[in-house]
Amino acid sequence: MKKYFLFFIGFGLLMFLAKPISAQDHGFGMGLILGEPTGISAKLWTSKINAFDFGLGVGVGGDRINYEGSYDNGSRVHFHMDYLWHSFNAISSSEQFPLYYGLGARINTGGGYDESIGIRGVFGIAWFPHATPIDIFLELVPVLQLTNRTGLGVDAGLGIRYFFE
Repeated sequence: MKKYFLFFIGFGLLMFLAKPISAQDHGFGMGLILGEPTGISAKLWTSKINAFDFGLGVGVGGDRINYEGSYDNGSRVHFHMDYLWHSFNAISSSEQFPLYYGLGARINTGGGYDESIGIRGVFGIAWFPHATPIDIFLELVPVLQLTNRTGLGVDAGLGIRYFFE
């Protein structure tokens, strides 16, 4: 636990002491996401309003779709990729708080989710602090599980990413 705490402190200092630029709405960013899943988050902008979003991590809670006894509360590997649209004018503020939405897919394996595939609908809000190359985001993601069993679930996450020049 101490290693994780030190990593998060070091990562946070890196982002706040970084060269003051404003690059959250273009280029490539990478960081951390906590929730379902917990792990690495990346974002690649393709235009001023569109981006690909990727996540790789572990899920420990699960959406508990009816697995008829095969869900074993174990951790699982989670990978997702989404295509996002951003609305920069939805919230009027001196700060940038774009709302975003999108579609994507996820693959889970382990913990009773052996190679399960789902379709994701992403809804979120981001904060682009002035003069820093980071974004902080919160998202809620309904999931339609297609395999092994069909059902609805929910992923959610809170994260931070550093954008490289």
